[in-house]
Formats: sequence, C-alpha cells, structure tokens
Amino acid sequence: MLLSGVFLIHSFLLLLYKIYPAAAQGSASQWQSNLKTWSSSSPSWQKYVRSPPTTTIRPSKVLSQYTVGNVKNPDGLVSGNGPTVLTRSPSAAANETAANHSIADVTPSIVVDWGQNIAGFVSITFAGASNSTPGLPGIRLAFSETLQYLTNVSDFSRSDNGDTITPGSDQVSHIIAVQSKSYTWSDVNGCMYEGTKVCSDGLHGFRYMKIYMDALPADAPYTTSYGKVSIESMSLAYSAFLGTPDTFTGWIQTSDENLNQWWYDSVYTNDLCIDEFRKNDTDPRGAASPSLIGKTVLHDGAKRDRDPYVGDLAVSAKTAYLTHNIPQAARNVLADLADHQRADGWIPPASINNYTLQLLDYPMWWVVCSYDLYMYTGDTDYVQKYYQTILNVLDKFYPSITNTNTNLLQKGLGISADYGDYAFLPRTGPVTYYNALYVLALDNAASIAKSLAKDADAARWIDRAKVVSAAINNRLFDDSVGAFFDGSCGFSPCPTHAQDGNSISIVSNAVNVTRASSILSYLAKANARPYGNSFYDNDILQEGFSQRVYAFISYFEIEARFKIGSSDTALEEIRRLYGWMTSHDPMITVWEGIGANGSLYEGSYSSQAHGWATGIVPALTNNILGVRPTGPGFSAWSIKPIPGDVTWAKGVVPGPDGPIIVAWNKFENPDLFFLSVTVPDESSGVISVPVGGNSSTVWLNGDEAFKGGVAASGVKATGGDGYVSIEVEGGDHVITVGFDWDG
Repeated sequence: MLLSGVFLIHSFLLLLYKIYPAAAQGSASQWQSNLKTWSSSSPSWQKYVRSPPTTTIRPSKVLSQYTVGNVKNPDGLVSGNGPTVLTRSPSAAANETAANHSIADVTPSIVVDWGQNIAGFVSITFAGASNSTPGLPGIRLAFSETLQYLTNVSDFSRSDNGDTITPGSDQVSHIIAVQSKSYTWSDVNGCMYEGTKVCSDGLHGFRYMKIYMDALPADAPYTTSYGKVSIESMSLAYSAFLGTPDTFTGWIQTSDENLNQWWYDSVYTNDLCIDEFRKNDTDPRGAASPSLIGKTVLHDGAKRDRDPYVGDLAVSAKTAYLTHNIPQAARNVLADLADHQRADGWIPPASINNYTLQLLDYPMWWVVCSYDLYMYTGDTDYVQKYYQTILNVLDKFYPSITNTNTNLLQKGLGISADYGDYAFLPRTGPVTYYNALYVLALDNAASIAKSLAKDADAARWIDRAKVVSAAINNRLFDDSVGAFFDGSCGFSPCPTHAQDGNSISIVSNAVNVTRASSILSYLAKANARPYGNSFYDNDILQEGFSQRVYAFISYFEIEARFKIGSSDTALEEIRRLYGWMTSHDPMITVWEGIGANGSLYEGSYSSQAHGWATGIVPALTNNILGVRPTGPGFSAWSIKPIPGDVTWAKGVVPGPDGPIIVAWNKFENPDLFFLSVTVPDESSGVISVPVGGNSSTVWLNGDEAFKGGVAASGVKATGGDGYVSIEVEGGDHVITVGFDWDG
C-alpha cells in the first residue's frame, strides 16, 4: 500500500522547523483576549503559547462590578482615555440627603484584572493628588490569584501574612504627586518613613489587584484615608522567565486541541516559577540564603512558596528541560541543597528555616532529580562533583531508618519520628510511599553509578532495590482491595490506600504488570473525582483527604498508566485534572492542590500557579510524542508513542547534542502506522511502533525490517506487547507499519 502523499505534510513541517527554528513572527504571545494572527511561516504550535510578549505588562481591564464609592472614569487607567479618579471626603458622613438620611463613607475602590496569573513588580503613574486634611492621600493595594479570595488584604501573594513588612496590603504615599502633575510609584520592598511606616512588599504573584483609598492608623501622620487621587496608568515589570516562542527548545502538537493548550498552559505556569532568587521576594521564613541570592532558580510557585523545594523539581525540572535551555534553574537548587547536606547524609528540602525543615522523603527526591538532570542535560560535572553526596544519602541516612527485620524504611525509627513529607502527612510505620520512592532512588543512583564506572555501587544499590521491592510486595499489599496499604495504625496496617506509594511502586518497577493493573484499577474505582484522582481513598488519616487532589502525585499515577500501556485511562485522568484547573479561576495556570468539590484546597493560601502541577508536559512528551532519554544527555534514547485516542503528534525534544524531531500518524486500521524521526548523529536508541498483530510487516527507511515475528537479516528488532522495537543509530529514519514508504 502506498500512502506517501498522506505524510508529505509531516516531512514539510520537519523541514520548516529546521529552516525557521522557533522564529517568532510578530508578537510572540497569546496575551489576554488580544490573540495575534500568526503569519504563514510561524510554526502552528506557537498559537498556544501563553507568555506575555515583553517584560512590561499592562492590565487587561477594570472589573466594573467591583467598582464602589466615588470613582470617576474607572476604565481610564486601562483605556488611556483620561485618568481614573478616586475621591473620599471626611465630611461625607455628615452630609444628608433630601430624605434626611446620612451618606455613608464608602471607600472608593476598583478591581483590576491583568488577564492571567503574572509575577513581578507593579508600577502606578499618578496624574496628581490633593487633600485638605493632614497627611497625604493613601492608596492601598491588595493582590489575589482568584476573585474568591480578593479582599482588602492579599492572598499570601508573596508569602505568609504577618511575616512580611506589610499587613497584607501595600501602602502607597503620593508625596511627590502632591507637588507635581505626574510621577510613577514602583512597588519596591521597603518603608518610606521611620523604617516601619507606609510600606510596600515588592514582588507579587497574582491575577487581580484591588486598589482602594484608605490609610493605616499606624502610618499616621504621613497618610490619610481622604482626598483625591488621579491614576493615569499602571504596568508590571515581569520578573519571571519570559517564555516567548523564540525561547522554546522543545515543543509538541497533537490531534487533541485541549491537550495541546494544557501542555502550553503548564509550561507558562512553570515559567512563572523560574526567577532570580532575591532576598526581598523569597519566603521570609529564613529562606534568603546567601548561597542562592542572585542565582536563577525554580521556585515552588509564583506567589508562594517563593523558595525552591527539591521534591517539586521531580516534575517542574523536567518541564523546564523539555521546553527551554535553562538547566541552571534546577541545577543551582540541587547543588545548593547538596552543599548543605548534614553529616548523617540527610539533605534539606529547601533553604527555608535556614535549611532545617525536616522532611523524610526529600533526600530521595534529590537523588531522583539529580538523575533527571543527568539524563536530560548530560551534566557529567554535576554527578561527578556530588557523587559522594548520593552515597551519603543512600548508604548513611536511609539505612539508619531501615528496619533490619523487614528490610523496609520505617517512619519512627532513628530520628525520623517527627519528620514530615511533601504534604506533612500524619503517617507512620513502613509507609509504602517512602519505600517505593526508595526503590526509585536506588535504581536511578545505580544508573548514574554505571555511567561513571562505579560498578560495585551500582550492583549494591540494584540488589538493595530488589530486596526492598520484595518486602513491599510481601508485607504491604492489601489483597482485599488489590492495592498497597499506606502505613501503620498502631500495630496493624492502616486500612487506607494512598495514591503516592501505589503509583510510584509501578513507576519504580517494584511491582509486576499484574499487580500494577490491579492497583490502577482500584485507584480508578476508589479515587476518581470530577477534578482528578484523590490522593487517598478515605479519610482515616485526616478529614478531607479522600477529596483532595495533588497534580504533583497524580503525575506519577498518569505515568504509571502509560507505563503499562493504558494510554486511554491516562488521558482520561489528564482531561479531568487539567480540564478542571485551566477552566476555573484564575484559569490557564495549574494548581498546587484541589480540595473538595474542586475548591482551592487551602483557601487563600493555596498557590494557583505551581510548578509541581505541570506533569502533563513530561507525560505527553515522554509518552504521546514518545521520547525519553535512556542515556546521559540523550546519548541513548527511546522513542515509543503510546497514542491512546490521539491520532497524530509532532514535536521536538531538546538535547545537548541536538534536538530529536518526531512526527507520527496512526489510522483507524490498527495495522497501519507512520513514524518519522531525526536524532543526533552520535546517538543511538530504540524506536518502538505499535502493531496490530504478529502478522504486521514493519519497514525501516523503505526496507523490510520485521515480518511475521522475525527480524530481517542485519536488523536488530524484537516484537511483543503490541509493539515492534528496532535498534537504530543517529540520523533520519522513517518507520512504517503495514505499508512501504518510498519517501
């Protein structure tokens, strides 16, 4: 069968990418409602990009339904048609209407919508101010990611209320405005008077901003709640990574428009978290480490936590590696935490509390994230420098909390009793999550050791991973439901089943396919919610756990579903989870956590732009496009699309030696499939294509490579589990199933 004409579009697109590598035509933005018209030469994926076009951002609109008090021309500060004027008179309460009723002293206020979540420093240009009472007219600003939690104080839009120099709202004093017709105030961290009065917090992560005329009594005599203030315009100096299309080193596009947009929404979310580590806009709880200040890092969130935690990097760093050439954002964090390793091998999760926050799982995440850095970027210098750190984690700290009778990590042994984890969960005993993650860390460390010719270390860690895996399966599995217990309740297994340990047991290869299928079947039945899969099946440990969803942990369940070939269930979970987050206020960006009925799980404290929630990026790139590294820096790789109901995909995966370019098509006839790849010349890997059955014939570059279950002479190919896999060297390759490709 000859179908070459059907695929000319893919060959053309691959050629176009080489000619115009991510070249932005016109404005490189899909900003607010003003969508750009892309020129014919712009790659079509660029239309999904959410980044603002420049680092200077203007607000989108004033929300008229929230305008109260004496406000004239409320839209003026956005439209440019004259200033917005707020007026408040101290005599208003003494005035009377014709009906002899007093006029209330209503605080003039407006709400500005900036169109989507952003992060940076606000500036306001005032056209003037006047007042007849002592003090200068006061303006207060409150910031929020959502309208639900927009009040007179900010929604923790940098960190904890009360921990900063402001009482939850920034104060603006118009001292220069009184003397001139125009001046620009910028939201710089600090206080204007006496070191404690009329203060501003500086950076904020938010979508909505409330502006109201008021003054704090504590700021007297410098400000007053009364007078008239004219606002000409405002802007924001965007401080996060500006991820315009020309910065993308990797991208994806598929037949599913929703998947495409959610992928780029998540990239934008992650970009919001990439910033310079600055003393005055990081978490104020002892996080401002001199060893990080001035470096590019991957914070947890745009508004909070403004501190990089290593567990989050298990997802957010992969998102960064696959989209932009900024590996230092993760490397700087990993190296800094390694440099603060304790003598017993424990690694702090973040710089918060001067590197003393006690979490039990994060040293293992540090090992996993170090492996990811090595595999995606090929940073040999890093793994060589911190190899001893890996040894200390795996051969000193975790053996100290291992029960030698069970071969399992046991929460409560050694110094671990008071240690928390990524969600500060009240669990104890042989927790499945800790042990499954331990297996993953051991396996990843063994791969690093092999690449560095540390064969004895690799063998020791592989053997230990096997022992722990066996113990997990023999001691922690609940046959009554077909999934793992979470830990202990007293002297018995806790009759609750967590998403984290069950999912990671599959990702780490601690279980076989039969048990993996059982686990995922149970999670689908017990944990499915309209907004994702909950991280517990009941509320035995704490009220509300059965309704809470973490996209962070859901990533590992989604990855587990792809791993066993259940692409349809992986995509179904993605659609519930990301469909919910991106369609609810603040829209677009993805969330730290989701509570009952799809709510913000920790109210105003919740972050609605969190890097650890961006797992759709590696999930689709690694599994739908099908590309993942199997050697450091993609020196070896695997290309294996797991399509589900996606009918085509194309994209680019960046690597230190050049990009991997992939395009594939599947058809209603399961015996037909097309895949085209370009890989770096010095690399090698395995390409796997889905086949309809053992009778399928597979062609490689126009030559018959596999037929009737047998590889052609000179071709290294195998079949099984619905795929034919062929070993190839670098270069350009076309693999077809069911028809010959003549180019």
